[in-house]
Amino acid sequence: MKTDDLISALAADSHIVRAPVSRTAAIAFALGGAASFAMLLAMMGVRPDIADAVATWRFDFKLALAVLAFAIGFTECVRLARPAPSRGPTLLIWVVPALLLGAIGMELAVVPVDDWSTRLLGTNAVACLLAIPSLALAPLAVGLFAMRSGAPRSPTLAGAAIGFASAMLAASLYALHCFDDSPLFVATWYSLASVPIVALGALLGRRLLRW
Repeated sequence: MKTDDLISALAADSHIVRAPVSRTAAIAFALGGAASFAMLLAMMGVRPDIADAVATWRFDFKLALAVLAFAIGFTECVRLARPAPSRGPTLLIWVVPALLLGAIGMELAVVPVDDWSTRLLGTNAVACLLAIPSLALAPLAVGLFAMRSGAPRSPTLAGAAIGFASAMLAASLYALHCFDDSPLFVATWYSLASVPIVALGALLGRRLLRW
């Protein structure tokens, strides 16, 4: 290629406008979430007492916490997609464990000691461990694909953030089906169910997000 042709090609490339990573990621998670929601409806459905559940603080807290965690995870995905991200994770990431600890304290204060283990184990622990990772696969796949438009300094961390956001999106959806609303159950089983997706995101991100 002649020098003049190379300069012309570079000049043409400079006019290409790429969508911001935040917009690409938002579209990806919206599509992945829609696919997971369809899967939830087809395989599990929404709990039949959802109208009554919304009137209880435990269900509202469970759902709101999962949505908040997803929002924070999404923010981290966008931050880590940049080649020079701001230092350290957003301070909001500490809000989730703080709120969860506060809710656990409230639960232990109002529930008799003899019922603590029942609230912790719940009735759907195994289903939770299977459902959240399954529902997170679609958001994880499209999230990783979308983040390839970025240039993360650490592909592993970026992949882990995508995995976390995907798991929290799945947890938000699964909360609509799950009958176990106790903060003790949520802290234990929702967290454990998220671990394999975060690990898978980190592993795949290391391979797919390199540039």
